[in-house]
Amino acid sequence: MADPGHAGLRRASFVAGLLDDAVTLPVVGGVGLDPLLGLLPFAGDSVAALCSLYVVFEAWLAGVPRRTLGRMLLYVGIDWAVGSVPVAGDLFDAVFRANRRNVRLFRRHVEGR
Repeated sequence: MADPGHAGLRRASFVAGLLDDAVTLPVVGGVGLDPLLGLLPFAGDSVAALCSLYVVFEAWLAGVPRRTLGRMLLYVGIDWAVGSVPVAGDLFDAVFRANRRNVRLFRRHVEGR
């Protein structure tokens, strides 16, 4: 039977990829739905943040420690708050990639067991 932590990590990685680098644009490179949704004032960043919570949820299901979950939630909060700033927030979203950061934290837990 497959380790549920690895399955959750695969699902979280897929969602993070969609949110952080799903589309390749000329000059810019990989951009995900997060900065693109951020172009819609407030609502776009809120929808992206809700989607980002899925990565944290999968980590929670896999037993990631509370301290790490707190750090993951902090990244989502920073991404939402700064991402809500018009124009500059969209650029921040494209560079910060909170979901990829959270997947790295999740991966460390799953592979460190």
